[in-house]
Amino acid sequence: MTTDLDTSGLKCPLPVLKTKKALRAMEAGEEIHVTATDPSTMIDFPEYCANAGHALLQASESNGVFLFRIQKSD
Repeated sequence: MTTDLDTSGLKCPLPVLKTKKALRAMEAGEEIHVTATDPSTMIDFPEYCANAGHALLQASESNGVFLFRIQKSD
């Protein structure tokens, strides 16, 4: 199962906090796809995933929109 989360327009730390909340409701191995517009998310999400143990499968940017694919850890 994949969850989509749009955090466009939200500033740090809200995109990560909303992602963290959504991940709590998910099962291990499921993915969340996050859309963001805050440039600091390119730093925040890799750090969050590294600290929380989740797999950051994708981090990309196109025209000021940042996309992240995160797989929840066990």
